[in-house]
Amino acid sequence: MGRPLWAAVRALLVLTVVTGVIYPLAVTGIAQAAFEDEADGSLVEADGRAAGSDLIGQTWNGPGGRPDPHWFQPRPSHSGYDPTATGSGQLGASDPALLETVREAREQVAAFNGVPVTEVPPDAVTGSASAIDPHISPEYAGIQAARVAEANGLPRADVQRLVEEHTEGRDLGFLGDERANVLRLNIALRRLVQG
Repeated sequence: MGRPLWAAVRALLVLTVVTGVIYPLAVTGIAQAAFEDEADGSLVEADGRAAGSDLIGQTWNGPGGRPDPHWFQPRPSHSGYDPTATGSGQLGASDPALLETVREAREQVAAFNGVPVTEVPPDAVTGSASAIDPHISPEYAGIQAARVAEANGLPRADVQRLVEEHTEGRDLGFLGDERANVLRLNIALRRLVQG
């Protein structure tokens, strides 16, 4: 084996150990020490077990895969909230297929929640860019409050208060929009139902 080849093999071994073992362990250790919750997936616990992640939405369906009226529903997801298949649909804003899909979805959301079509907010009928966003607008949560209250036999004011308590403000006071995390909202709802 020639000197240049032996030098290349040594470099390969050293770099493999540094970049394949030492660096990942160091980054993992720092992340666990400085950001333990985030490094572990931002898990949300309910009743002593993990109920989901603060960062990934999930469906709240009943039998037959239909949205369950007892729960707040998330925005549509092109991936079905599969974190391994993120990304939005590839239809442009003026694509007739997208416009028809949105029109149909708006009518379904309005009927499901018993509100006029004009009250359905955009996030109720359009997915996020990632397709796994766990948040909805306070407006979308608000139009669901009456349905959720009726389905669970609760006063509407109590359910509306849950929406207000679980509405997060803009980041740093000016970035993004106000939003409600559907998982946290439904966990609070379950506690309210159980009394």
